[in-house]
Amino acid sequence: MTFMTRLKTSASDLARTTVGAALGVGLTAALVGSVPTTAFAQATDAAVTTPAPRAEGAGPALWVVRDADSTLYLFGTVHVLRPTTAWGSDRVDAAFDSASKLILEVANPDDQAAAIPLIMEHGISPQTPLSSLLTAEEMTELDAAARTMGMSAAQLDPMRPWLAALTLSVAPLTKAGYDPQSGVDLLLKTRAEAAGKTVTGFETIDEQIRILAGFPEAGQLEFLRSTLEDFEDATVELDKLVTAWAEGDVEAIETIGVEPMRDASELMYQSLLVNRNANWAGQIETLLEGSGTVFIAVGAAHLAGDDSVQSILAARGVTVERVPN
Repeated sequence: MTFMTRLKTSASDLARTTVGAALGVGLTAALVGSVPTTAFAQATDAAVTTPAPRAEGAGPALWVVRDADSTLYLFGTVHVLRPTTAWGSDRVDAAFDSASKLILEVANPDDQAAAIPLIMEHGISPQTPLSSLLTAEEMTELDAAARTMGMSAAQLDPMRPWLAALTLSVAPLTKAGYDPQSGVDLLLKTRAEAAGKTVTGFETIDEQIRILAGFPEAGQLEFLRSTLEDFEDATVELDKLVTAWAEGDVEAIETIGVEPMRDASELMYQSLLVNRNANWAGQIETLLEGSGTVFIAVGAAHLAGDDSVQSILAARGVTVERVPN
């Protein structure tokens, strides 16, 4: 087996088992694919017939935008969840059932065939290995983190820093029982298709990967170093975020999921949240020019804080109301 063949095999395996879920946490579920096809089919079939465990209270927050002939629901999601997470609610189900169309961040979050070539193109750089960018001490930290997921620093070495960071970020989550197949986006997509609803996306997989791959190298290294620094606490923080989301506590989502991103990197904050929120707000304004009922489901961090989709719409004169509990 040649070096490039080994590299492609390794990259494909990583895409299936880790990178997909990591992008789910940090950006999207666009690279999901952590179970074999047969198992995935069984899981998605179950998603149609088995509703999400019911939330103890009102459940996650839901917003609505209306005009004379349009009703657009905005729902924040978590891209990886434990299968037992209780988040279902009659309020969300009613809104979803009333819609003829579902809009996600990407329309094909489970499309490995589209994702893996992009990973190879934008995430692998053997000519500039991580070992040439990190100190010996950082490589030791990288190796220790990689070994918790049955890998080594040598296997991550050909990756660009953004891909290595995302690969590592999911390791403690999967060990703690988080699963992209239980993420809200995929479940909603499966239910929508079973009900004959149209499913589209605000973005493409290519656009999303290019956002991360387009970070300057210094920013990517900062991302990787912060991932190594926070490696042990990742599950604790996601647990807090999921609890806040399931309870509809938008202020807590801002505190846990949005503010730390801005504190860590203004570039990342602007690229991953603000710019995309502004783009989506524009697409929502275009939807309002049409008619019908649409259910929009995007990562919960996009619907929290001063630069949320709702805030941008409000600044443009579009009224967004939170659906009462």
